[in-house]
Amino acid sequence: MKILVGISKAPDTTTKIKFTNDNKEFDESGVQYIVNPYDEWYALVRGIEVKEAQGGSVTTITVGKEDVDPIIRKALAVGADDAVRIDSEPKDAYHVASQIANYAKENDYDMVLLGKETINYNGSQVGGMVAEIMDLPYISNASKMDLDGNKATIVRDIQGGKETLEVETPFVLSAAKGMAEQRIPNMRGIMAARSKKLEVVEPVDAEELTEVVSYALPPEKGDVKLVDPENVEELVELLHKEAKVI
Repeated sequence: MKILVGISKAPDTTTKIKFTNDNKEFDESGVQYIVNPYDEWYALVRGIEVKEAQGGSVTTITVGKEDVDPIIRKALAVGADDAVRIDSEPKDAYHVASQIANYAKENDYDMVLLGKETINYNGSQVGGMVAEIMDLPYISNASKMDLDGNKATIVRDIQGGKETLEVETPFVLSAAKGMAEQRIPNMRGIMAARSKKLEVVEPVDAEELTEVVSYALPPEKGDVKLVDPENVEELVELLHKEAKVI
């Protein structure tokens, strides 16, 4: 089984978010980056589990400049066999999807796995675009995948429940919580990651279909009003008249 896993960087969850250039750019100064958890914990680990059970290989693919190499090495330490970096600044979802799809088409993968979204943009766009460009089946928000030869039985989260689908390889999938359990790289994996192949590939020409107009921080949280737990009537009145949620 030949598996390609999309890996992206995301700011550590403790990062204090700031913007620059008239609120049109994210201020990266002093930011500590991590592997996007949906990519690492669910897509990558499930790909590694499939390789361990059935044989094959797991390659990660990242669109970015050389500053993302430490993030890629982390993914290699988790257990990927090798990595590819498309040498291009990730400008928008279509641009990123075009790079991944072009490489995947040229190298004949059985599965392309991605996290359902990044924790910094929450766009959930790249997986669907990759599948469309490659003209392959796409399963989103997948929380479980079982394989029988080249047939996969996949459970995905839908509003109010779950849906079970069957699909034959090749296909594209975006992974959600439940697909796998996080793996912590051990010392052996960290040492091995240093010598694993990281191939840098030139990008293909691809349109940018969107542009950032501005970023804005969410409004600051208001004051907290404490209510005696025995005073249910006051709580109901506040929820009705002030919060206006009931």
